[in-house]
Amino acid sequence: MILSADLVPSLAWLAALAYLGAAMPVATARRWPLGLLVGAWILHALMLAVGTGWWSADAALGVRIGFAPVLSFTLWLVLAVHALESRLLPVAGQRRALALGGVAAVLLAALFPGDLRAVAHSPLTPLHWVLGLTSYGLFATAVLHGLMLDASEQRLRSGLGRATGALGMPLLRLERLTFRFVEGGFVVLTLALLLGAGAGHWRWDHKTVLSLLGWATFAALIVGRVWRGWRGRQATRWLYAGALLLLLAYVGSRFVMEVVLSRAAA
Repeated sequence: MILSADLVPSLAWLAALAYLGAAMPVATARRWPLGLLVGAWILHALMLAVGTGWWSADAALGVRIGFAPVLSFTLWLVLAVHALESRLLPVAGQRRALALGGVAAVLLAALFPGDLRAVAHSPLTPLHWVLGLTSYGLFATAVLHGLMLDASEQRLRSGLGRATGALGMPLLRLERLTFRFVEGGFVVLTLALLLGAGAGHWRWDHKTVLSLLGWATFAALIVGRVWRGWRGRQATRWLYAGALLLLLAYVGSRFVMEVVLSRAAA
C-alpha cells in the first residue's frame, strides 16, 4: 500500500499526542505510558517513511532529505536503542525526557520536511544514506549515555550517590556501554564515508571536511582510551566534540540552506 505525503501532518500530530501521553508523570509501575511510547514510535517511523518519500506515492522523485528529518530519524533510533537496552524504558525520568524529545522531533520534521530531492545514481547510494543515518543514531545514543555518565560521576564526587549509573548499572559498566556505542558508530561512519567515496559523493566541501574532522575526533578518542587510558570527562569531551562536528556537517549546513538562507532570500 502506497501512502500519500499529505498524511504527514496527521501522522505527526498523532505521534506527538502519543509521545505527550507517554511523557505523563505517572508511577513507574503503570504500563500504559510504555504502550503509548511504542505506538508513538511506530507512528513516528511511518511519518518518516512517508515524509522522506521512502514509502509514498512520489517515491520516484527521489528521497526528501533535510536537517529536521535527519534529526527526527536520529531521535527515533535513540528511542529504539534505549528501549531495547532498558526493556521499554522502565526509568520514568528517562522515558519522559525521551518522549518529550519525540514530540519536538516529529513536529520539527513536519514543519521543515526538507527541500532537497536526492536520487540514487549508484547502487551504493542508498546504503551510504542508511549507514550515515545509523551512525548519527549510534553517536547520539553514545552522547545520551555520556551525559548520564557525567551526571553519575558528579553525584559520586559530591557524595550524593553510589557508584551506580543513571540506568541502575555500575558506573564502569555504563562507561563501557557508552564507548561501545562510540566504537559501533565509528565503524558505521567509516563504512558510510568509504561508500560515499565509492558512490561518487566525495566532494571537498564543508560537509566532507566536517565529517572527516568528526571521524578523526572519534578515532583520536578510541586511540586515547586504548593507549592513554582516557576516562571520565576527558573522554566524554572528545565524544561531545566529535558529535558536534558531525551535527554541523549535515544538519547544520542543511539548516542554514533551508531556514537561514531561504528566509534571507524571502
